Parts: sequence; structure tokens; C-alpha cells
Amino acid sequence: MRYMGPFPAKSTVEMASEINMPGPVCLIENSDQELVVKQEALDILSAIKQPVVVVAIVGLYRTGKSYLMNKLAGKQKVFVWTLRDFSLELEINGKPVTPDEYLENSLALIKDKTPKNLNESRKCIRKFFPEKKCFVFDRPADKTYLSKLETITEGDLSKEFVEQVGEFTSYIFSSAKVKTLSGGLKVDGPRLQSLVVTYVNAIRSGELPCMENAVLALAQIENSAAVQKAIEHYEEQIKQKVQLPTETLQELLDFLRPIEREALEVFMKNSFKDVDQMFQKELKDLLDARQDAVVKKNIDVSSAHCSDLLQDIFGPLEEEVKQGTFSKPGGYFLFLQRKQELEKKYNQAPGKGLQAEKMLKAYFESKEGVAATLLKMDQSLTEKEKEIEVERIKAEAAEAANRELKEMQTMQAQMMEEKEKSHREHVRQLAEKMQQEQRQFMAEQQNLLFLKLQEQERLLKEGFEKESRKLQEEIEKIKSSSSSCTIL
Repeated sequence: MRYMGPFPAKSTVEMASEINMPGPVCLIENSDQELVVKQEALDILSAIKQPVVVVAIVGLYRTGKSYLMNKLAGKQKVFVWTLRDFSLELEINGKPVTPDEYLENSLALIKDKTPKNLNESRKCIRKFFPEKKCFVFDRPADKTYLSKLETITEGDLSKEFVEQVGEFTSYIFSSAKVKTLSGGLKVDGPRLQSLVVTYVNAIRSGELPCMENAVLALAQIENSAAVQKAIEHYEEQIKQKVQLPTETLQELLDFLRPIEREALEVFMKNSFKDVDQMFQKELKDLLDARQDAVVKKNIDVSSAHCSDLLQDIFGPLEEEVKQGTFSKPGGYFLFLQRKQELEKKYNQAPGKGLQAEKMLKAYFESKEGVAATLLKMDQSLTEKEKEIEVERIKAEAAEAANRELKEMQTMQAQMMEEKEKSHREHVRQLAEKMQQEQRQFMAEQQNLLFLKLQEQERLLKEGFEKESRKLQEEIEKIKSSSSSCTIL
């Protein structure tokens, strides 16, 4: 019989052929009456990035379990977890039946003096494993070979057993479903690794393993990793697509916006059960900080480049001032003419970035003393002409300061608008994810409701009206949750 069980006494792992694993490896063992997770198996699990299938095979000692494990080994493209199997005589009241019919009959509830725990075990299997499949294996070989099944050749095995193994493995390869958590999250190697460790630690501490707690613990790990993946994507795309400095802040923001959208998509794809959007809020804060850092770096790169460019262009003019070239009658206006020519050259230079005007203004302000001295020393100008020139310089400075203030206000408005766009994008993607999860939840609930109704019908046919009424309560809860579900 094949069924899935989360708490095996002995288990093995087996994985895709590209992972170096020639045979089954023990995942959980019973060591000194205590369950222990094997580190070697955890290391293997952590390397499996594909979704995994969990298969449980339970049964008596030396009935071919290891043989089945080896038949599965190296042939699955996904992960398989095997336990043990046992064989059955397929008869009911002396009449032959199929393996599946025998299984369903074995799980039928019995009235009268049946021990309570026997019916409880059957109820549990019927409740937790609505879809069941049974395989029966004849004796693998003559009894002389039973103790060495793992080493004998196929030719020494029973023909019937080999055929049955073929049917079993064919079913596993074609029909076994990827392990999925509530919400449709497919379990890969690292996720199964986390679940196994959580379960075993709970059992070792004497607690009852709780699926909800295990999934929430897994969500913490997954969502933290999802945030990191999103940030890594953001930073990598910045390196590849953004060339600093940009000529304007808006140009930079236009580059950053699709990159942030992609990073958010990476997070949404890899996150689940983000209660109260705690991790999405963390991501938003980190992305805002990254954006602010890029904006600042853009300013710094532009400032540094402009500073070097100003020194290259105006350096020769400074040397002429030091040499007294303009310390003569008419020298002041000659200095202004030369300064204007160099300013034009500076303005025409490409790639200065958004700090071009601000850095030019700051440079001129730092040289105001030089211009004032030359103006004062120029004997070709009357005092009235000098006063007029001073007023002109003040007016130009005031106009430049006004332009700088307006530019700062424009940049602040652009940043605020970009933050609002970012917020809307986060809300949009969250809404899409919630709708997708709601659809998945509704599909799961409908499937669960269908299976519950099937089980209820079976209980009524078997004459267990009390159990049927209990099941009806569960059905009503499912209907209620489906009609008023809220996806976090």
C-alpha cells in the first residue's frame, strides 16, 4: 500500500540525476530512541531547487523496501522520499479483488465490538488521504535470496514481483504529485529541509508537530530570502542599466522605476503568507533607501565630474590672473570676456549631469573676490561705472539663486511623485497576488468540499450517522470560509 505520511520512523531521500547521489540516503533515523535528522541528507536537499515529490512506503522487515528505493533512485526528475511497503492477500470473503478495492475495504469502518483505536486509525487515513492507491507485491524471490535483495540480479527475482515493481515505479513517475502547501506553494528541496527540521525538533521537544506553525516558520525563512533576492535583482539591474551621472533627476527616476517594479515582482514570486505585509514593507523601506542612495550617488558623481571639468577649463584663466594679465586699464572687461568664453565651453561639454549649473555657480562664487579686485583696480572705469557693474553682478547672483531654489523645489516634487508611484505599484502587485491566492484558495476549498462530501456519503452508506453529522460540521465550516475568505 502506498500513502503519504509526514512522521516516518525511518526515511530516505532521493533526487534528480544531476545531483551527485548514486543511491538513497537516510534523512531521519532513530538514534538511541530519538529522531535525528542526518546532515548529509539536509545538504542534498538544500541543493534541490526543483519541486519535490514525497512518497511513503511502509511495511514489515525485509519485504523489498530498499529494492524499491533503488528502483526509484536516479530516475526521478524530482525529489522522492520513500518509507516502506507491505504485501497483502487480495481477497474479500473469498472473492478476488483489485488492490484498490482491497484497500478501500480495509479502511471501511466496522461497528459492534471493533476496538475504538482501529476505527480511529481508519478514520485518520480516510480523512487525511482522500486519494489513495494500493500496490501489492508478491514474494520477491526464493527465501534464500530474501536477505540480499539489494545485491542480487533481476534474473534472480520473481517475474511477478518485477512486473509489480514496474507498475509501482511507473505510477510514481507519472502520477505522484509535487508536495504542495496551502495556498498552492510547491515545496522544493530547501523548503522540505526546513519542514523536516521543524517537525523533528518539535517531536524531540515532546510537542505535537503543527503544520501551521511549521509553514509559518518556513514563511519567515522564505520571505526573508525573497526580500534578499529582490534587493540583489535591483542592485544588479542598477549596475547593468544605469549610467551615472544623468542629466536630470527625472531621467534617473525613469530608469529606476521599471527596475523597482521588477524587484517587487521577484519578491512576489518568491514570497508567501506575508502576514500584514511585514516583509513587503521591509522591502519597500530597503528599496526606498536604495533609491535615495542612487540619487545621492548621481549627485556626487556629477559634482565630482563638474569639479574636475571646471578646474580643467578655468585653470588657465586662474594662472593668467596670478600673472597679472588683467591688472591693467581695461583688464576687468577683458577678464569678463575671457570668463564668458570659458563658461560657454563648459556649458557645451557633455556628460556633466544634473549638478552642472550648481557647480558652475559655486565656482564663480568662490572667485568673486578675484573679480571684485580686478574691477576695483581697473583705472579705465569711473566710480559710477564700477557701481553699475557691482549692481549687475548682484542681480545675476540673485537670479542664479532663484533658479537654484526653483530647481530644488522641482526635484523635491519629482521625488514625492515618484514615491507615490512606487506606493501605487506596491499596492497593485499586492492586489494581484491576493486575487491569485484567493482563486487558489477557492479551488482548494472546492476540491476539499468535494472529497468531504464523498466521505460523508460513504459514512452514511456504512451506517455511521454520528460520524456523518460531525463531518457535516466540517463541511459547513469549509462553505463558510469559502464565502467569506480573506487572503493576507
